[in-house]
Amino acid sequence: MAINHLFEEKPPYGVTEQVSPLVRRVLAENPSIFTYHGTGTFIIGPPEGGTVAIIDPGPKEDSHIEALLKAVDGQKVSHLLITHTHPDHSPAAAAIKEATGASTFGFGSHPELSIKAYEARVAKAIEEGKEPEPEDGEGAGDQDFVPDVLVFDGEEIVGDGFTFEVLHTPGHISNHLCFSLNEETTLFSGDHVMGWSTTVIPAPDGNLNDYLKNMRRLTSRAENIYRPTHGPPIENPVPYVEALIAHRENRSQQILNELAKKPAPIMSIVKEIYKDVNKELHKPAAASVYAHLLALKEEGRVTAENSEDFESPWQLI
Repeated sequence: MAINHLFEEKPPYGVTEQVSPLVRRVLAENPSIFTYHGTGTFIIGPPEGGTVAIIDPGPKEDSHIEALLKAVDGQKVSHLLITHTHPDHSPAAAAIKEATGASTFGFGSHPELSIKAYEARVAKAIEEGKEPEPEDGEGAGDQDFVPDVLVFDGEEIVGDGFTFEVLHTPGHISNHLCFSLNEETTLFSGDHVMGWSTTVIPAPDGNLNDYLKNMRRLTSRAENIYRPTHGPPIENPVPYVEALIAHRENRSQQILNELAKKPAPIMSIVKEIYKDVNKELHKPAAASVYAHLLALKEEGRVTAENSEDFESPWQLI
């Protein structure tokens, strides 16, 4: 099943866009290969007056913080909802909280496993005399964020004019949340589902089996539109989610087919299944293959003498 990715023209940075009766978006100027045009911060509530919630305040950039505060001028901000603690999603929450008095809501602090993996990558790069470049593009994460209110799967967040159901959706990162807005049957999907790109699964905290479990869960839900933090909305989302699942399952089968020929380390697998892809993309492709191998290892289908060593050959069980 082919993935029909969704794209959009670059929206203006720092401008408040009304995207639905209850939802506005302000785009941060932090474009990259991981963020598309930038972080789209959502404001939920009336366009003027009243009480609003903000989802993913975004990076710690003065221009974006100023744009958000301008957008909610004259309104009460009651909730700051954080999908996860990567640096393009949560760091601005501190400044917005200080300015508005709003409480922050999240699954928890930045995962220790993610921090340790980042530190290991930096140490290895330094040892090899290279500039540290984390494969997942997320750096050390937002280690300063601690939510005022811990929220968990299935809980309800009620505000003045809006109600959210919380979905814990680990996969991209273990503390990832999605928020379902009951009033508009809309899922704010963070980085769990994006229209412009597949989701990075930075192992070991990122977990492909968790990701697929939570993707399959979405196929039986009622939301008719997704609003990712990066990129355009996804309308008629279930067929798109099913295509993303099929893509991951097909990639796992490709890896198994390669290992059926002979045991192989990660980069050898990458060179075969990504041979038609620009070699500059083989490094991030290796991170993806690693996530697939760890998922297959969890299922008891493959093994390696040292699963933490990228040079170690993998083989079928």
